[in-house]
Amino acid sequence: MAVSKPVAVGPIEAPEGKKLSGAQILCECLLKEGVEVIFGIPGGATLPLYHALYEYPIRHILVRHEQGAAHAADGYARATGRPGVCFATSGPGATNLTSGIANACLDSSPVVAITGQVATPLIGKDAFQEVDITGITQPITKHNYLVTRVEDLAPVVKEAFYLATTGRPGPVLIDIPRDVQTAKTNFGYPKGIRLPGYKPTLLGHQRQIRQAAALIGEAERPVILAGHGVIISGAFADLRELAEKGDIPVITTLLGISSFPESHRLSFGMLGMHGSVYANTAVNESDLLIAIGMRFDDRATGKTSHFAPKARVIHIDIDPAEIGKNVRVDVPIVGDVKNVLMSLNKEIALAKHTEWVEQINRWREQFPLTIDTETDVLLPQYVVQQIYGVTEGKATIVTDVGQNQMWAAQYYCYDRPNSFISSGGLGTMGFSLPAAMGAKVGRPDELIWAIAGDGGFQMNIQELATVVQDKIPVKVAILNNGYLGMIRQWQQLFFERRYLGSPLSGPDFARVAEAYGAAGFRVTTKEEVRPTLIKAMEYDGPAIVDFWVAREENVYPMIPPGAAAIEMIHGPQK
Repeated sequence: MAVSKPVAVGPIEAPEGKKLSGAQILCECLLKEGVEVIFGIPGGATLPLYHALYEYPIRHILVRHEQGAAHAADGYARATGRPGVCFATSGPGATNLTSGIANACLDSSPVVAITGQVATPLIGKDAFQEVDITGITQPITKHNYLVTRVEDLAPVVKEAFYLATTGRPGPVLIDIPRDVQTAKTNFGYPKGIRLPGYKPTLLGHQRQIRQAAALIGEAERPVILAGHGVIISGAFADLRELAEKGDIPVITTLLGISSFPESHRLSFGMLGMHGSVYANTAVNESDLLIAIGMRFDDRATGKTSHFAPKARVIHIDIDPAEIGKNVRVDVPIVGDVKNVLMSLNKEIALAKHTEWVEQINRWREQFPLTIDTETDVLLPQYVVQQIYGVTEGKATIVTDVGQNQMWAAQYYCYDRPNSFISSGGLGTMGFSLPAAMGAKVGRPDELIWAIAGDGGFQMNIQELATVVQDKIPVKVAILNNGYLGMIRQWQQLFFERRYLGSPLSGPDFARVAEAYGAAGFRVTTKEEVRPTLIKAMEYDGPAIVDFWVAREENVYPMIPPGAAAIEMIHGPQK
């Protein structure tokens, strides 16, 4: 079997001050930034870089499509908290990265994308495989660079990693022309960064923190809305302290899942379009929302003019542009979530909201998330529940987008911090397999399960070759219903059941897995689910389980598009 490259013997002898090529300088910079792995595909405009990389102790994982490289870097970044790095050549290689870059941008994931470019004399002349990738990615990166002088390369790399990982994290792209990769200059890595126009606010304003504490002290029906910022900041213990000290129910956004243990008595799941009835009702009836590291996107709020009409709002976020953008805020606090919560927890008093918590529990009893346990039909919710049971909640779940994503959010219990990875803002189908690959590389000792639909899985199915070649033992559960499931659900509920473009054929996924060199299983009955999951987990390598689930099962509850959260559809209409 082919391998990506031999184990490197060590870095080139390159003391600072020695002349190196741009390609060597880039590799030296990556080492200094602690980069251990890169996901990418070589091309003509990056061959000097790959020639140099051969000598460096940095693992290169050859993906089969550049979108897979970007998603893998994203999954690695989310799993580790360190920047993920991906390489692509010029032209189509670079443009193939854009969906993954946009995904990382909307979900605040620190990715450094490095692309090759045609030689500087050819820029702007429509040379072979030339595109203006910095222009193309300007709206979907935190910042990007076209490096036209080799002397600028080391400072640019230093800045890129600094920008990607500080403040609100995000993707940064570095475009390096081929002649800059081969040109030589003295190498020296900057000791620090000076960017006068870039000063993220890390500490919340103390006066606003005290105002927030006062509102929390006055509230009778407070709710915490925990978002992805809690996970990015690593503020798990601080969030729990706030909830327990103030006796405040915690509801999460989709990307806030696993910021707070879901078995905790104060945990009430996810809000939004497919959030629980009791979570959305609690938000609607609350008198105070404490929004932490979330941005009030439309899938969380429903119709914003009717969102939480009785509540005052405290909004904590590191990005000042998000505060007041979608929902009116009474107390804005700009700062790193962990720093703000540490200060806020010192200001609030012990409290009890027994009646309010009991009321939400009554709503949970009245409107639970349930599935039909009597049916012999294989339901997708049942599969997710069984994955939870077999893994005992100790896996990291990486989802694709659509119905599979919502069922994974609803029916797996996330007690472990940062154990749920998904595409939120962009909703990128094809995310699960390459992101799970990146997560597994970042957490080699942890069990990683990808949950996908048959539509999304086929969008990056080629990465099966990558996980086999590089021996990355991810496990994949395909909830195969023969449709683009969420599209079909919307067509059923809102478009007169005109199922145009949603019925979906696919291959025998078990045989495809085996053809790639992975283990493949097919499950068609409830009785087969648990033993097959165990077989997949016991297999020493990548394993794919194709679950033939009910074809027209829908995700409920559901807020209709454009409706208020309180107008949600609880279940199938009679």
